[in-house]
Amino acid sequence: MTADVAVSLSLLAGIVALSDATRRVLSRALADTGLSVYAVELVSTFQLCCCTHELKLLSEVGGIEPRLALTFTYLASVVHGLTFSGAIGNPSGALEHAYHARLSGGCALRRIACQFAAAAAARAAVPVIWGVGLSGLHVRHKLLGYRCISPIHVPLPKATAVELACAFAVQTAITHTRTVDEKYRVHAVAAVIATVVYAGGSLTGAVFNPALAFSTQFPCSGNSFLEYCLVYWLGPLLGMMSSVLLFDKLVPLLWRKSPSLRLPPEAKKRT
Repeated sequence: MTADVAVSLSLLAGIVALSDATRRVLSRALADTGLSVYAVELVSTFQLCCCTHELKLLSEVGGIEPRLALTFTYLASVVHGLTFSGAIGNPSGALEHAYHARLSGGCALRRIACQFAAAAAARAAVPVIWGVGLSGLHVRHKLLGYRCISPIHVPLPKATAVELACAFAVQTAITHTRTVDEKYRVHAVAAVIATVVYAGGSLTGAVFNPALAFSTQFPCSGNSFLEYCLVYWLGPLLGMMSSVLLFDKLVPLLWRKSPSLRLPPEAKKRT
């Protein structure tokens, strides 16, 4: 393991530890105000964006092996899942919660506002951290002016479809593991995230999170703001909606229309 990777991992651990301490303090301080959920959303999304910035730097500028990058992605996803304390960290996820009435519309919109505010804060804070020059990688990135190039390497319709497919897969995994014990669920969802990053990372970066994309991809040169909106906002939104409609509407409809699908094995043999 190189010194740059060791420094980055230490920085990631520090971000998570500081975020977790801040979440605990704010949750206690705001417990009676009804604002604690929004504070947790802010801090958790900030944690997600800062960690992703660092992992993106390791992969794109540091040139670490793809297998190692995927391992870090999996581990980071597990850590986020275990420490988020009820935060969603994804505007598409907040809308899905509102659709299923787990959140009111106003609460979902306020959470989304917190997510984008945290994404913007992380985008501003990370260059300050890199500017300290904790590692040679950070120093090199500073000398390059924190340059970032668009990860979209396919035509925009295909890029949008990739982000849609990634969001569909992750949303489906989240939906179908809600009844699983949390300590197992986070690993299942993290495995799906690592898989879609492996499949779509070379095409679009496989972000599938509008707030995270706003923090990590929108500052990059190579595409316009509207093009980024198409790929990183519309794509994930359609992916989430496709998963919800498929498993909430279409599958139950087909199930009701196909009684033979519900026959026990003995009955099927008799028929």
